[in-house]
Amino acid sequence: MIEVEKLTKDYGTTVAVRDLSFSVGKGEIVGFLGPNGAGKSTTLRILAGFLGATSGSVRVAGFDVAKESLAARRALGYMPEAAPLHPELRVREYLDFRAALKRVPRRERKNAVARALELAAVTDVSETLVGHLSKGYRQRVALADALVSKPPLLILDEPTSGLDPNQILEVRKLVRELGKSHTLLLSTHILSEVEVVCDRAIVIARGRLVGEGTLAELKARRKGRKLVLGLRGTEENARRALLAVAGVAAIECEAAGDSGEAQRVTLDVNDDAEPDLVAERAVAALVAAGLGVRSIARESASLEDVFQELTRGEAKESRDGEP
Repeated sequence: MIEVEKLTKDYGTTVAVRDLSFSVGKGEIVGFLGPNGAGKSTTLRILAGFLGATSGSVRVAGFDVAKESLAARRALGYMPEAAPLHPELRVREYLDFRAALKRVPRRERKNAVARALELAAVTDVSETLVGHLSKGYRQRVALADALVSKPPLLILDEPTSGLDPNQILEVRKLVRELGKSHTLLLSTHILSEVEVVCDRAIVIARGRLVGEGTLAELKARRKGRKLVLGLRGTEENARRALLAVAGVAAIECEAAGDSGEAQRVTLDVNDDAEPDLVAERAVAALVAAGLGVRSIARESASLEDVFQELTRGEAKESRDGEP
């Protein structure tokens, strides 16, 4: 559904997107991740036909966005982070207006609006002025706008931005439901949202691709920075021995009952330390203190660990006007 090849967007003194290539297959829900200023919104605007690329190519549903702009745009629904809704219109009026702009045939428009209202769960406010809606409902109206022309592809830029926890859960549920019948590219800063909703993730930093794959693949490529040890000995002695180990940032012990035996100890490793070397030092310190080491392992990386490692030091300043 989406094919991006060697995409570059140059604003003169600033290069927002650099030689970026990725693809999104039909039926996928893909998270598009990156720190502030990474070039996410610029990339999405190019995909949606709002911006032109400096170089490279973008194809949507087989259509070249630069050469076959109208056909490409008919195949997608774009929900920007700050959707420019019309507060003076009622929800149904607004969607009818948007359907007309998107060239939905007049005879199909009423049904198209009703379908969008239902899919975005805003039928109950269809006669309410857009300006009187809560932030959560306005986000849903923006989603209905993206859906009104029945596109097979949805591009959503920060769809839960500014929502409260209950509203976020509602939008996530909507996205999961939409994923059953649409291809989705979802840009978000909320990593837990990606883990709940997405099949795969694309990570960019300073406009460049720095990682992509299924969530399991991304995690498997990066080992976590926590060490988990199984011990025989008291928590007090374990802490005393491990506090002297260089590279240990924090210690968490789980004692067995009231005996004081520290059966499981988790170590946080400093960012500038090598976990395997810290593991060697920790085992040596524990054995020297007379404690038994039953097991030691690196804890699996979380998506947050992966994101931090892939983008570390890459987002020191905004590069494309993203918030």
